[in-house]
Amino acid sequence: MLSFDKVGEMLDELAEQFPKEFYDRLNGGICLLPQKRLNREAGPGLYIMGEYCHDAMGRYINLYYGSFAAVCGGLTDEELKEELCRTLAHEFTHHIESLAGERGLEIRDEEFLAQFHLESRQEE
Repeated sequence: MLSFDKVGEMLDELAEQFPKEFYDRLNGGICLLPQKRLNREAGPGLYIMGEYCHDAMGRYINLYYGSFAAVCGGLTDEELKEELCRTLAHEFTHHIESLAGERGLEIRDEEFLAQFHLESRQEE
């Protein structure tokens, strides 16, 4: 797994490839944070790779280096870059939908989490 700094550089390069319009009202930008985040609501084993935030601090995207390290540690640099890009695009979609008053991706995420939770309980 690449270092935190190298992943940050890779993320910066990817972020520059997205259209400027995607950044409209994203006042907090994109942050790479060192920790890993588990989704405790869904049960064990599901990491939060990124999240779109809209709160008192504004609108921003957090990506979690520790989650990527836990899930993607065995990937090649190119595969990791693809996962970062996919996650960033996902969070941008949340942002754009939020600006439009839409919740389509949020609903699909909720459905995914419900299915993951159900499957986790069946395995017990």
